[in-house]
Amino acid sequence: MATGTQHPLPVLELLDESKPHVFISPVKRINEGQDVSLFLTSEAYRDIMTFLMQLNRAMFPRLNHDASSGQENLLTWEVDAPNIVFSESVVRLRNMLQALDKIIDDVPPDAGPRRFGNVSFRKWSELLESRAPRLLEQFLPKRVVSFPHESKCDAISELKAYFIGAFGSSQRLDYGTGHELSFLAFLACIWKLGGFQPSTSGVEERGIVIGVFVPAQYAPPITQDGQIPVEGSRKGAPDPGSVAKSNLVAKEREKNMYMGAIGFIYDVKTGPFWEHSPTLYDISGVRAGWAKINKGMIKMYNAEVLSKFPVVQHFPFGSLFSWNQDSNASPPPVSTHTSSQPTKIDAESRPTSRVPAQSTAQVGTKAPWMAAKGHVPGAVVGTQAPWAKRSPSLSTATQPELLPPSDAEIGVKRSTRLAQETRGMVTQQILDNSREGQLDTSSMPPPTTAPWAR
Repeated sequence: MATGTQHPLPVLELLDESKPHVFISPVKRINEGQDVSLFLTSEAYRDIMTFLMQLNRAMFPRLNHDASSGQENLLTWEVDAPNIVFSESVVRLRNMLQALDKIIDDVPPDAGPRRFGNVSFRKWSELLESRAPRLLEQFLPKRVVSFPHESKCDAISELKAYFIGAFGSSQRLDYGTGHELSFLAFLACIWKLGGFQPSTSGVEERGIVIGVFVPAQYAPPITQDGQIPVEGSRKGAPDPGSVAKSNLVAKEREKNMYMGAIGFIYDVKTGPFWEHSPTLYDISGVRAGWAKINKGMIKMYNAEVLSKFPVVQHFPFGSLFSWNQDSNASPPPVSTHTSSQPTKIDAESRPTSRVPAQSTAQVGTKAPWMAAKGHVPGAVVGTQAPWAKRSPSLSTATQPELLPPSDAEIGVKRSTRLAQETRGMVTQQILDNSREGQLDTSSMPPPTTAPWAR
């Protein structure tokens, strides 16, 4: 058996420029929770993860053999490192981000009171959408703008959907991981159309991460934090536990992307770090090093972003990120995330109106107290309270009909009842064991070590 064979790592494929492409204006495909499972086996998901891992790998520190001295040096890629090379395409995108910053001058922030985001963001979004075609034509690589096509939709029309979706929601006045995903897809589209310069050493990928993701923090990176696989952290790397110390974060934030993202949290939030960012605080306790954290955050991104209906429901699909199923994809494993997705009620399984067109004679309750003397069978009998007197103009044909509970409502009630019964049984068992002196604490979780629990 052959040993030592290394398989090439997957890289996002480029489209064949010699063949005209059929571009498609991206549309919404994820309409209910069950569609998330289809997304996780689609070509779009495959391409998203391929590009994400491609950028992630490029940021790993590497051992470099110095031929002159015969020694090996460790190459790292800090934010302000002089060894980061920016290609012409990266420089054009950096200039585009600066142009977007200048739009703020045309729409200054509103000074009035507000509960959520600044309402001027809606005006900024309107200007962005109106100027998007011109901005893309001006700053995208010429190879992307002029990519041959045989459809009415061109490259800019398809890329515009991901570009506009990358800067937050003007309706909800928010910005989250779904918008970051759209920005990642926008860059991946440029890669597919040959807008970047592929290299085996990861030079272009590092330029994308450092040169495009970092400048304006429009799409803060989630996993590119300079880890070494297997061996753990490089010598001199910041301690993961230092995220809870603002002074150490301030020292590292200008050169470490992970610390830069943590520093932004300190800029916008107050109070103890473990209180406003409990998940990041838990991650800071990982003692296995940055490699372990890197792997864990990729898994978390897959579970908490790409597998969550509220996040990916707005992601559009076209020709570059296709809804077609990946022939090599395995069915997604059943997990808490996939099994608890919201579902859409089938319109045909329930009545479309709560007021039937015709109604037969209504029958009152059959309770014994209704068997009064002189009661006419089949007549509608109800309370005689003054507030319950019916209007003479309201006929029995227009009385609203109570609908039977839906399957979802029955399922919720059944699950709630089962949970209550289970909690009751467990509580009773604990009480019984406690009375008999048999209370077993070996399976109980350890107490939290958070500062507030000391």
